[in-house]
Amino acid sequence: MVKIALPGTFQRRVMDCWGLAGTRWLADFPEIANQVLRDWDLRLDRTYPLSLNWVTRVHRADGSAAVLKMGVPESEHLTHEVAALEFFGGRGAVTVLARDAARGAVLLEEATPGVQARSLVPDRDETATATLIDVMHRLHRPAPPGIALPELAARRASFDEHLLRFPADDPLPRHLVELAGRLLTELCATASERVVLHGDLHHDNVLTAGREPWLVIDPHGVVGDPGYEIGAMLYNPDPMDDDDTVLELVPARIEQLADGLRMPVERVVSWGFVQAVLAEVWNAGGDSTGTRTGRPLRLAHLLLRRLP
Repeated sequence: MVKIALPGTFQRRVMDCWGLAGTRWLADFPEIANQVLRDWDLRLDRTYPLSLNWVTRVHRADGSAAVLKMGVPESEHLTHEVAALEFFGGRGAVTVLARDAARGAVLLEEATPGVQARSLVPDRDETATATLIDVMHRLHRPAPPGIALPELAARRASFDEHLLRFPADDPLPRHLVELAGRLLTELCATASERVVLHGDLHHDNVLTAGREPWLVIDPHGVVGDPGYEIGAMLYNPDPMDDDDTVLELVPARIEQLADGLRMPVERVVSWGFVQAVLAEVWNAGGDSTGTRTGRPLRLAHLLLRRLP
């Protein structure tokens, strides 16, 4: 049996997110992980930085490398990630090599050499933005009936729940949350397409590869307007030594996105605003595992002046 040690910060995050289900999963995890390694004939290599799932590089029986990702089986996030990747079918995204929903395990293709698109920022930001635009075109296809992914419009609930929980302007200005909620509903209602979205497309989730120039990882998996996809990239990569650098790049990114996606600038700005406020709503509610810099809120204020 392979000895597996889980960092204390990772364990606390899992328990905070899933409560008793997370506590039980942590207690059983070493045995479950060893069963998966044995059943799939995998050999451990090295773990990656952990957020809410245990992620490690492994070697398969034929010597090829892959990525093993395991999480709480009750986690909808992991379920939606797998559903999105299976829909993408390797087109612009890593492929699913094996899955075991009951044990919360998925074996993924490794993107090699795996350099993140953040390596292009800020010196070659136009190239980075073009790369993400190309990836969007690769990923976005009409959502088939009955696909097991949530509707983008349902994220309006996050804004409504925040307003009920925080009746004043702390931790976020109430008028921004109210406006973002209304805009989300309007943008979804006027969408020209309904596609399967990555849902968290930014520079750290786009990696160099051999099979295709770039492949995405870690999709959230959601169905709706293609414009939602641009939001996360406007305030990323995160963190950077000079936090102002990313915001200074936003105007040029908006123009390039509008041109590359054939989308009105006003719609790009609106989706950027909605996603920026949503990121801060999730931060306030403890639903985000990202670094909390306050940059999305600064982006929201920046875009507020440009809303139609």
